[in-house]
Amino acid sequence: MMSKRIWAALIGVALVIGGSYVVLTSKDSSADDSLQPSDSVAIPDNGTASGSDNTDNSSQETDKPSQSDNGSTGKDTGNGQASGGQTSGSKGDSGSKDTITVSDPKSVAVLVNKTHRLPEGYEPDDLVYPDVAFIFSELNDKRKMRREAADALKELFDAAKKDGVELAGVSGYRSESRQRTLFDNYVKRDGLEAASRYSAKPGFSEHQTGLAMDVSGKDGKCAAEDCFAGTDEANWLADHAQEYGFIIRYPQDKEDVTGYKYEAWHLRYVGVDLAELIHAGGLTLEEYSEQHAA
Repeated sequence: MMSKRIWAALIGVALVIGGSYVVLTSKDSSADDSLQPSDSVAIPDNGTASGSDNTDNSSQETDKPSQSDNGSTGKDTGNGQASGGQTSGSKGDSGSKDTITVSDPKSVAVLVNKTHRLPEGYEPDDLVYPDVAFIFSELNDKRKMRREAADALKELFDAAKKDGVELAGVSGYRSESRQRTLFDNYVKRDGLEAASRYSAKPGFSEHQTGLAMDVSGKDGKCAAEDCFAGTDEANWLADHAQEYGFIIRYPQDKEDVTGYKYEAWHLRYVGVDLAELIHAGGLTLEEYSEQHAA
């Protein structure tokens, strides 16, 4: 009888140890692929738990909604430089031998687009949170702008409110690594050609400068979507953004110049003087830069 009890106890211990080993092995092998109990889940703007940054609920991390019926998608690209300087080209991420790395990424007039990229890993050193409303409640990087641009954005929002137009921020600063994740997911979703019309490759995004902000109405309706064009908010921005140092970076019928589709919501800070000149001339930042090239 004693012998049977000892054997039963030994078998029980073996099972417990064996079970613990299995659990520990399983946890260790999946540590990089799934959330652990102590991890938090990021909540995107629409209030659902997913990897998205704005309006998309897919499992892939993305900052834009699905394609619309006319073949376009909401976007918040990344381009922009009128006199920020440049260095000789290299292939880099653009895949083009004509790529130029800008030499003065801190210039508010810096041109960043499909051929002008930021230095690898560039991050502004004066990013702050603008004191304006956003369509989401989380305090994260996409609220940020460079200080001068953030102050100007508040002035713009305050002026719009006095005119009965209430604006909200949608997406501002974006790191190069985040842009890589977003762009790769857009390509997987829509294909390279379509994605390249509304999203920038990593290193070539205007959002990385800290000088760009996508905006919408306070209710977030049509945020970063084509239907934002023609709204009271979009019309007010088109008429008044330059008074506060901003331009509509990707104007209508200028895709052949900017490389990106019309984005009524994408504001780019360049300073009041330059914004007024660009607006008065009906120009893009590319056209102004070319006209005033040294």
